[in-house]
Amino acid sequence: MPGSQSLHIVDHPAVADRLARLRDRSTPTPVFRALIEELGAFLAYEATRTLPMRDETIVTPLIETTARRIATRPVVAPVLRAGLGLLPGFLDVIDDAVVAHLGFYRDPQSLRAVPYYANVPPELEDRHVFVLDPMLATGNSGVAALDALVERGARRLTFVCVIAAPEGVARIAAAHPQVSIFAAALDAGLNDHAYIVPGLGDAGDRMFGSLTSVPAAVRVHNA
Repeated sequence: MPGSQSLHIVDHPAVADRLARLRDRSTPTPVFRALIEELGAFLAYEATRTLPMRDETIVTPLIETTARRIATRPVVAPVLRAGLGLLPGFLDVIDDAVVAHLGFYRDPQSLRAVPYYANVPPELEDRHVFVLDPMLATGNSGVAALDALVERGARRLTFVCVIAAPEGVARIAAAHPQVSIFAAALDAGLNDHAYIVPGLGDAGDRMFGSLTSVPAAVRVHNA
């Protein structure tokens, strides 16, 4: 598969078990949301493994010694709204990460990622930036998020998702070949409505108990 060298599947029994429960359509919203948060921590643990470190002198209750710290606070950028589900778990692993927010919704006809919000720190050039979005389907919103961050100076980017489709992986690899993708699973592909199969449905709807990711102002404008 094109770009497969950039894809890293987090293969662990605890990850697989949580993913199975996420896929089950009978899993209620509160449990679904908790499972997404837990997977966020597992994925963050692997995705941040190569963060650069620095030495720092500290004083323990016994002696002065040298300890290793993360060199620069990374930036974590959840894609609204579903990406918010992975954020608490990521912050459990890297608790002082800087949080950015990127808002996109998928146009139901064109499947194009339409931006509606961005709140990103200015100093991205020297930071590692992790984009969070549970589902990497067509790759349109993933590429749009990466484009937005590159335009703002980001150079070291990682994409973190729960489930990826080959189409989405190939799309990111073509647009941003330097970006690594961390996922809990690579599924078979997309159906006629661009949903991942077997997938788990719409992650945002199941996480928040809602029925659409289109902002209310957009729905009113298009009504």
